[in-house]
Formats: sequence, structure tokens, C-alpha cells
Amino acid sequence: MEEFLKKTGWTSIITSVVTAIIGLMLIGNPNAIMHIVAYVLGTIFIVFGIVKLISYFVAKGTYDFYNYEMIFGILAIIIGVVTIAYRETIATIFRIIIGIWILYSGLMRLGLVTKLKSLQVNEWKWALVVAIFILLCGIFVIFNHAAIGVAIGVAILIYSIMDIIEGVIFLRNVDSIF
Repeated sequence: MEEFLKKTGWTSIITSVVTAIIGLMLIGNPNAIMHIVAYVLGTIFIVFGIVKLISYFVAKGTYDFYNYEMIFGILAIIIGVVTIAYRETIATIFRIIIGIWILYSGLMRLGLVTKLKSLQVNEWKWALVVAIFILLCGIFVIFNHAAIGVAIGVAILIYSIMDIIEGVIFLRNVDSIF
């Protein structure tokens, strides 16, 4: 169990480093990054839809569910086109999803704080500050409709740094948790 927790801690740190890089990219050129994300998502849906339609025509009559392949394919293509056409709306949805992810991460960190405090680990106060700050970043990203990409990038970067700090605290104390 301890090895699993250490791997999970390192995975969290690596994910936070990647998230920090995304935050830096958003700070540097937020509009371009949001448009790239919309184009990439749209293209993925379109390709997925085409694959499903090809699968439908290849397997026609072979499986009972082949009509679903056609329906999924058409829906995926429509979603892809809409994603590209309405990339500004997609950017807003993307911002909200990121905010919810950050908020969830902060709530999970609060659970860790209570565990660290019950084990009388001295760093629990720092972990609490980090968890509260992560929660505030998530709330900012979700509810600030006027937030520009740079602000989102800064919030993501701050979240990532706080998450890395919390991950290091977790890894240093994983032995005492179990």
C-alpha cells in the first residue's frame, strides 16, 4: 500500500508540472491556446465520428449494435464541428471544467490535512494553507466569468505549485500515514 501511495504521490507531482506548463502557456498566449484546445477537441471528435461511421459500414449487419455505430459517428462529427465553430463557448466550458477539477483537488487536500493533523504531523498547517489556496483558485476560475486567459493561467500555475508542495509534503509523510 505504501508503494502505491508513493507512486500516486509522484504521479500527482508530474501531473502538476504538466499543469504548470499549461498555465505558463496560457499566460503567454491565452487566446491562441484556447483556440488550439477547441480545434484539437473538435478534430478528435470528428476523427472519432469518421472511425465510427467506417466501422458502421464495414460491420453492417454483422452485429446487432451496428446502428449505434452510425448514430455515435454522426453525433461525434456534429460535436466536433460545433466545438470548432463555437470555440469561444468551448473555452468557457473548458475554464469551468478546469475550475471544478481544481476545486475537487482542494477538497481532497482538506481530507489529507485532517489525516495529517490526526497523526500530529507538523506540516499539517502548511498543507491546510495549500488546500485553502487551491480551493480559492478553483472558485476563482469557476465563478469569474470575466476572467481572461492570463488570469486562468496564473491560477492554474499557482494551483500547480501548491499541488507540488502538497505532494512533496505527502511523500515525506507517507510512511506515517499507514
